[in-house]
Formats: sequence, structure tokens, C-alpha cells
Amino acid sequence: MTALRTSMPEGAPFKLAKFMSWGSLALILASGLFLSVVMANYARQTLLTKQQEFAMLLAENINHQVFQRFTVPTLLRFRHIELQNPEQFQQLERVIKETIHGQHVFEFRIYDNEEVVSFSLNKDVVGRRDLAGTAVRQAVAELRHSFEVISRVPAWRAMFDFDMQPKSVVLRTVYPLRTERSLFPGGPTGQIMGILEFTQDITDDYKTVISFQWLIIFTAFTSSLILFLVLMAMIHKADEVNTQRVAERERLERELHQAEKLASMGRVVAGIAHEIRNPLGIIQSSAEFLLKKARDEGSSSRIRMLEVMNDEIRRLGQTVNDFLDYARPKKPGVDSVDVGRILDQAVAFLEHECRGRSVAIVKDYPAGLTVRGDKDLLYRAMYNIIANAMQAVPDGGRITISARPGEKCVRVSFTDNGPGFTPETLSKATDPFFTTKHNGTGLGLAIVANIIASHNARMELANAEQGGAQINIVFPTN
Repeated sequence: MTALRTSMPEGAPFKLAKFMSWGSLALILASGLFLSVVMANYARQTLLTKQQEFAMLLAENINHQVFQRFTVPTLLRFRHIELQNPEQFQQLERVIKETIHGQHVFEFRIYDNEEVVSFSLNKDVVGRRDLAGTAVRQAVAELRHSFEVISRVPAWRAMFDFDMQPKSVVLRTVYPLRTERSLFPGGPTGQIMGILEFTQDITDDYKTVISFQWLIIFTAFTSSLILFLVLMAMIHKADEVNTQRVAERERLERELHQAEKLASMGRVVAGIAHEIRNPLGIIQSSAEFLLKKARDEGSSSRIRMLEVMNDEIRRLGQTVNDFLDYARPKKPGVDSVDVGRILDQAVAFLEHECRGRSVAIVKDYPAGLTVRGDKDLLYRAMYNIIANAMQAVPDGGRITISARPGEKCVRVSFTDNGPGFTPETLSKATDPFFTTKHNGTGLGLAIVANIIASHNARMELANAEQGGAQINIVFPTN
């Protein structure tokens, strides 16, 4: 298992999954773009095919209308067709305009067999020989129709031209005009009367194709984005679960390590208590007896020396008790405890020291606020917190103690105006044997943390916004 962790870090599978998600998004977007281009090209080809079919129908209809409404009546009346005759020209013009009305035709010409413009809606080009293109020449030579799409805007620019001007894309049709039946008895049918050329504006239809193409791109992008977000949400959720499991495993490992350390410490402390506590008690009793005797005799030098000895013996006894309390924590009782009364007792015990250093303690908590727990253990925890704050603040400092009921909890806060926690202190403050004091044991806050945890409460350490340290204890009320 250790080798596996070394070769593959905890978050490696999820990093790979995230990379694959981004890759999948790029692949889906590229596929969607390619699909949209293919479909748009197909739609464009379909549009052009339909437009050519409509143009073919229009050309056949023009052929029919010209033959029935102009050629036959003109031959019957004038015996021959001569478009230089204004009356004949106007008659043909009227037939053409009525036939192409509404068909988006903006350019219309009829060439004779010599490739000369014999008729046009633009009279200025009638008689010109230089307008016949390759398609007209092929129609004269091969007698077949043809279509040509002319675009003034390149295809790639048309995708981004949302205000395409009219006549940007046109369809030019060339069609041989034929007689539908013999013009005289026994004569041939299908004779070429001329070459028809007309140009239609298909810009609006082309814009419809482009809109359809953008719709495909938008749909592909939106569906890809939704799929990607769903995938990322699943990966994020899995990553959170994995992180929680890793954190839980690390917490359990720390607790196991701590339990093993406590068990080992308990055995050591039991030996220390057995070897030191009883002799220490005898020494303390003897020192107190000698101090009492010195006071009775009035020996000031001996009194001072014995007072120092008694203080050091009590400090050593307290250190042994701290080791015992941390290594073998007492199981708390479950009673209704008045938080305000415990805080008042702790403050009263430290009141003499507060007056000596001019430290102000501000009490901000209501009467009758209760929690479930062990009165003695909670007193010791809160006393230790206030005592630590006393040591942290300068002379003339300030300590604020507040307590408030919350939603399913009671929050007790201790705030001072001392230097506050450094980043290192904040992360290690509750670790056993960690201390910033010259003669401290490093067990004060560790014991407090054990007591708070035994009450199913939590302790929060932070720096106050206005400066100084802040310790919050949150007790559950259920």
C-alpha cells in the first residue's frame, strides 16, 4: 500500500479525470463544429439544388410565356419579330415582367444566336456583344442550360457577416429559348429562338443557411458545455468525498497516534507519580512545618527561603498533576452547569492578580445560561483559558468574556488585547508540550482541548479583528 501511495498521489486520479474532462470538452466542441460545417454545407448544397430547380421551372415558364404570349401573336400580326420595333419590345417587356414578378430577378437578358443582347430590362445594354459569358457561348454551341452561383462575400466571412447586403449571393441561369411547336405547317419544333440569361438574388436564403449553421454551432456548444459542467460537478463531488475521506483517515491516524502516545505517557506518568508524588508530599509537609516554625521564631531569612521552597514544591506538584490530568483524562459527569457561575468563580480567583496588574475583565454573559457537562472540569478549562489570557496581556490590558445562546448551541468567547497568535502558535497551540513560555509545561491548552472534546464541544482559536487572541468554545445544547 505504501508503494502504491508513493507511485500515485492521493489526487492523481481526479487530476487525470479533470484533464480528460477538458480534453473531452475540446473533442466534443471540435466534433460539434465539424458536424455543423458538414450539415451547413449539406444545407447549402440542398438550398442551391432547390434554387436551381426553381430557376429551371422559372426558365421553362418564361420560355412558355414568351412563346405563347409574344412569339405566336407577334408573328401572326407582324409576320416577323423585330425587337427594334417599340411596340414589339414593350409587349415582350410586359410579358417578361409579369412572369418574373416576385422571383427576385434583378437582371434579365436575351441573346440572339450571334451572342448579341437583343432584349434586356436595362435598355442601355441592348445591342452589346461583349456581355455574353462562357455560359452563354456554351449554350449557343451546345444548346444546354447551366447555373452559376456568384458570391461577393467569401464563405468564411459570410459566417460572421450578420448584415449581409442584398445581391451578395446571386444565382445566374442560362437557358436556350425554344419554340414549343412548329411556327408553320410541317415545320420543325424546338427551334432555338435565343439564349435566355437571368440573375436572381438568393442572399436571404443564404442568410437562412448561415443562421441554421450558427444554430447548430450554438446547440453543439451548449450541449457540450452542459455535459462538461455535469461531468465537472460529478468530479468535484467525488473530489470532495475523496478529500473528506483522506482528511478523516488523517484525523483517525492522528487520534490513533495521540492515543498511543497517551497510553505510553500514562505508563510513564504512573511511574513518575508513584516515585515522585509520595516523597513530594512528605517534602511539602516538612517544608510547611519548617515554615510555620520559622514564623513562630520570627526568623525572616529562613521564612523567605522556606516560602520559595514551598512555592517550588507546589509548582512541581502542579506539574505532576498536569501530566496525570493529560495522560489520564477524567470522564466528565453529565449535569446542568451554569456557565455564568463558573466564569464568575474563575474570575474571582484571579481578581487579586488582576488588581495588581490593572487588568480589566469585562463580563458579558446572561445569568442562567446552562450547558450539560462536568462542573469541575469546565471550571478548570475556563480558568486555564483566563489565566493564559492574563499572562498574554500587558499591564493595564483588557480581557472580554462573553457567552451567548445560539441555534442548538451555546458559544463562550474569551478575547484579549495581547499580541495574539502567530501562525505557528495558532497551528500548534493545543499540541501537548508546545509552549512559548520560559517555564511552561505546554499542557495547559492541551488539557483544555481534551476537556472540551470530552464534552462533545469544539474549541476555536483565532486572532480577533481588533487585535489580540480569541478563543471560542461552542457547546451543543442537545
